[in-house]
Amino acid sequence: EVDWEVELAAVIGKTGRHIPESAALEHIVGFTVANDVSARDWQMQRNGRQWLLGKTFDTFCPLGPAIVTKDSVTDVHDLRIRCSVNGRLMQSSSTNQLIFKLPQLVAWVSQFVTLRPGDVLLTGTPPGVGVFRKPPVFLK
Repeated sequence: EVDWEVELAAVIGKTGRHIPESAALEHIVGFTVANDVSARDWQMQRNGRQWLLGKTFDTFCPLGPAIVTKDSVTDVHDLRIRCSVNGRLMQSSSTNQLIFKLPQLVAWVSQFVTLRPGDVLLTGTPPGVGVFRKPPVFLK
C-alpha cells in the first residue's frame, strides 16, 4: 500500500545542535521538494504499527530535481506545494498551512541530533494522501 506525501524539504547548510528558533534559518542553505513515500500497510498494520519502517525502503523519499537557495525564497511559509499522480492533482496547498513552522522544526530536531550540512528535514504533508481517500488510492 504505497502512498505519496509531497513535502517541502529544508537542506541544512551549517552544523548545529540545540539551535534556538531565532537562529534556525541561519542553518538552512536551501529548499527542495520531497515525496515522503510511505508503505501504509507497514505503518498501520505490520511491525507493531511502528511508522519508521514504512518510510525507509530503498527508493523511498525521492528529492528534487533541484535545490533552491534560501536567499532566492521571499517567504518559506508562503510557497505552493502540489503533488500529481499520473497527471491527476492529488495534493495542493501552501506552506502557510504547516502545523510546525520551519524555525520550530529545526530547533526541535536539533535538541536530539546534531544537524550537519547535507541533512534534509521534511516539513509535513498537506491533505490529499491516498490512504485517507474514500476509497483509498495507492501507487502501483
